[in-house]
Amino acid sequence: MAESKAIKPQNGSILISEPYLGDPNFERSVILLCSHKEDEGSFGLVLNRASNLQLSDVLDVFDEDFDMVLGIGGPVQYNTLHYIHRLPELPQAVKLSDQLYWGGDFETLRTMIDAGLVHKDDIKFFLGYSGWTPGQLQEEIDKNVWIVNNNAANKLFTLDTETLWRSILREMGGKFKVLSNYPDDPRLN
Repeated sequence: MAESKAIKPQNGSILISEPYLGDPNFERSVILLCSHKEDEGSFGLVLNRASNLQLSDVLDVFDEDFDMVLGIGGPVQYNTLHYIHRLPELPQAVKLSDQLYWGGDFETLRTMIDAGLVHKDDIKFFLGYSGWTPGQLQEEIDKNVWIVNNNAANKLFTLDTETLWRSILREMGGKFKVLSNYPDDPRLN
């Protein structure tokens, strides 16, 4: 796919796996690239994989009305918790795009949640992350493992998680819209 090679990944990019990837960790994955530095590597969160755990299973700090299913951010360090949100006022949060942030001061976040200043539709939590060594992500893009989209990050809280992969490809149009209909197992088609 020539289009994906022409678009360079950056902080806030969305990586969409090719439909025939074959890696169960990333099959039909949509990844938010939180940090991308050619000389340091890349860090991202898989957005469309749910765990079987609730936030209350790993944290004892929030009201039960704020409980939610945790996403699986990737196959690296499942014992770490990460979050993306739409809270520009959260100190130390990294701005990824308009109205999309990664991380920030957790104690302030906890205070904001306890005070009712955060709506649970404005934040998503993930266990683990996806990581690439320097140059590895670009190599995978060059091998057509990932389609890069630099215009979808602001839609992440409005699109359904279960259909995210298909929805973003459809919105991209052209040959990407065709890819969105690729069967899960082409042998059964």
